[in-house]
Amino acid sequence: MAEEILIPSSGKITSQLTWSLLAVAFLTSFGSSMLYGYNLAVVNSPAVYIKDFYNKTALGRNGTALSGETLTLMYSLTVSVFAIGGLLGSLIVGMLVTRFGRKGTVVKTTVLVFIAGSLMGFSRVCGSPEMVIFGRFITGIHSGISLSVVPMYLGEIAPKNLRGFLGLVPSIFIGTGVFSAQILGLHQLLGKEEHWPLFLSVVVVPTFIQLMLLPWFPESPRYLLIEKHNVHATITALKWYRAKCNIQAEIEEMQDEQRSLSSVETLSVWKLLQDDTVRWQVLSVVIINIGMQLSGIDAIWFYTNDIFENAGIPAPEIQYTTAGTGIIEIIAGLIGCFTIEKLGRRPLMIGGFAMMGLCSAGITLALILQAQLSFMRYVSVCCVVGIIGGFCIGPAGVPFLITAELFKQSHRPAAYIVGGSLNWLSNFTVGFVFPFLQMSAGSYCYLVFATICVSVAIYVYIMIPETKNKTFMEISQMFSKKEAVLETQSLTHVDQLKLKKMNGYGGVEHASLEFNSSSSVP
Repeated sequence: MAEEILIPSSGKITSQLTWSLLAVAFLTSFGSSMLYGYNLAVVNSPAVYIKDFYNKTALGRNGTALSGETLTLMYSLTVSVFAIGGLLGSLIVGMLVTRFGRKGTVVKTTVLVFIAGSLMGFSRVCGSPEMVIFGRFITGIHSGISLSVVPMYLGEIAPKNLRGFLGLVPSIFIGTGVFSAQILGLHQLLGKEEHWPLFLSVVVVPTFIQLMLLPWFPESPRYLLIEKHNVHATITALKWYRAKCNIQAEIEEMQDEQRSLSSVETLSVWKLLQDDTVRWQVLSVVIINIGMQLSGIDAIWFYTNDIFENAGIPAPEIQYTTAGTGIIEIIAGLIGCFTIEKLGRRPLMIGGFAMMGLCSAGITLALILQAQLSFMRYVSVCCVVGIIGGFCIGPAGVPFLITAELFKQSHRPAAYIVGGSLNWLSNFTVGFVFPFLQMSAGSYCYLVFATICVSVAIYVYIMIPETKNKTFMEISQMFSKKEAVLETQSLTHVDQLKLKKMNGYGGVEHASLEFNSSSSVP
């Protein structure tokens, strides 16, 4: 069932990578994660045609055309309702994964895509703008669920040395979704007035492929053992996903985690926030998820065309140049995916956020000086590429992976609810606030994003340990001992404490609170 993939040049990652693991990662990402990226960009190209449809529909119903303000409001609602649906989806994901399982949730929620695709695809035939808006809302719900459940599923089926590699596959497909929307939106393809309903509804194709193939693969072994207590199904699932490994050792590790839980019942968000034993994990998830959206990446995408126009790129070529940035997304995502198990999670997040901060400051400088120095226009283009590359190499995908790694089975769904809801709220906030920020601060508005990016990079460097090649139990123990150290620090005189470099991050440790050798991984 699980054939090992042997690619000598890829070393350790491919030594235990099986076809079944790779197939699940591609199927879940292709039919779910890619749709998120596609729906982010799909409404940009046909914006004029959608507004014209809204106007003609109002004229046919009421005999009068819509005012400019009303038309802008309706189109803004069409765009932003996707984020509102995403927030709702992120809030219900915990309930779904507990009831239906990880794979079960991915499969069962495909019905949302078919409903949304049908609504948007037949909206013009039915003369109903409401069908477009409601369809976007439903796709948002699906994306809100997918952004949490897919990394959770992949993180639980992967062996510890492949969690990073598989965990970043969804981010590659998110970039692929954006790029697909940009390419299909070209005038030569679906970027014509008669094709915009098809352009919006083509999302049903990858989801149909996923629905046909994914049910043949097993559920998450951790879910089957820890929450369903089904040892036989767990062994069967592990045999699907492993080529050469000690299955008994993995089962014993899961059972150790199960015994460590005060209850195998999934915690609610409220109980998670009240649990002092995971307060640093929760704070870390909050900061990196908010930072991912407040980094300004959405604002950059919104103003990419304007920046390229200011750089002197001819107007007919801007759509192709913008599509080229989608290639940068995919390349950067691939770099992150194939280096994360060698470099670790922290370098990708620290480097990505730091690069985004530097390039955001560079855009401010370029916009201020481009009137005096013509070459600054090209500097601004390079900074846009740098921000996109920095985002996709780490901050685009690692926060979802880290959310899975920092929590044990009982806490993980609630953690994804917290991270996902803050992610979507921050997304909506940037979209709503940025136009006003840009009007009030002008070119200096990007300094706000630069400050946020650098601050998140510093927090990751100081507070988040490296989780590469560690089991969920070992990661939990790292934070537990960090918590004990910090409590000891508040009760002990500073002269009795020493600073020690451990596990890739700085931690304050009392002489009597040394790490046991059994809690670290060779």
